Amino acid sequence: MPASLTARDSFYAVKSLNDLQTSTERATDQLELLVVTAKGNAIRHRIPEATREQVMPLAQEFRLEVSDPRKLRTTSYLPQAQQLYQWLVAPVKAELQARQINNLVFLMDTGLRSLPVAALQDGQKFLIEDCSVGLMPSLSLTDTRYRDIRDAKLLTLGISESTQAQPPLPSVLVEVSTLVQQIWSGTSFLNENATLETLKTARQNRLYGIIHLATHADFLPGKVNNSYVQLWDDRLRLDQIRQLGWNDPQVELLVLSACDTALGDREAELGFGGLAVQSGVKTALTSLWAVNDVATAALITRFYKDLRTAPIKVEALRQAKLAMLRGQGYIDNKQIRGVTPTGIPLPADIPGLQDTQLSHPYYWSAFTMIGNPW
Repeated sequence: MPASLTARDSFYAVKSLNDLQTSTERATDQLELLVVTAKGNAIRHRIPEATREQVMPLAQEFRLEVSDPRKLRTTSYLPQAQQLYQWLVAPVKAELQARQINNLVFLMDTGLRSLPVAALQDGQKFLIEDCSVGLMPSLSLTDTRYRDIRDAKLLTLGISESTQAQPPLPSVLVEVSTLVQQIWSGTSFLNENATLETLKTARQNRLYGIIHLATHADFLPGKVNNSYVQLWDDRLRLDQIRQLGWNDPQVELLVLSACDTALGDREAELGFGGLAVQSGVKTALTSLWAVNDVATAALITRFYKDLRTAPIKVEALRQAKLAMLRGQGYIDNKQIRGVTPTGIPLPADIPGLQDTQLSHPYYWSAFTMIGNPW
């Protein structure tokens, strides 16, 4: 990997399952890969043996296997991860290597947008070990300009206690305090102070470039206002985000911690993060399923630590994932290790994890960067 990453190192990949000449979906539609790089001609591959009726069920099975917390001591996801890699990545791998591409941005067909592509596997390595990966809902709706985010101020709202029948998230206290006291410059509001009014007024008073919401979020099928982010006394509905003015001035990064999407549901695939990007937020970091509270705090704090030194946002996420995969981010003796030199203490009464090692892709592949990866 070169010392720095720029837009020149990136490509946009369209994974389309229907004939590009028609919008009608058919079971016999063949998978088609279209790769566009900054230099060189576009790369196009059709995979005749990968049809819609084969790919979609396999993608759903992969999501279910890798997101099942009952299977953390297994590799039951590997057959699907390897077959999807053979269809989605292997046909263009040689060309990508020849062009020294190390940042992949996927524009997926409907039904594949909630695929945890970081956990695709070639038989030896995960895709995330070779390159950083992100998603774009639409190239035309994405602001692809680069801005150094390291001088942006952080606004954090976190809810650790039970509210409106939601279970508590005790690690949120650790996550939020570590971010604003040890890693990043910003302001935090917790529990009864984490309200919709706070979210609106705080940014009016100060130009926060990063907004971090550490709370429950549910992205459900059906009407857009079915889905929400839980605040203390209210719920921020998906259809309210356009009213928050996050595009004026633009929010560089929105982080949704402890969120949960409807896996595989076509109406809720990218959830709040996808809508945020379409509403003007440059980049959103969200998760495809509800990861363990402690593991989420471990990855998110590590992400912000790496964001201080990484050349682009998506590379910071890659480094955080690799730390967990390689055992460099883990839980030991009620502390998060691998973020600060001395460890981050967890609340004494917090439930323990099955594994102190967080290397299973259940813990790290859920976290997905949507929108501008730079």
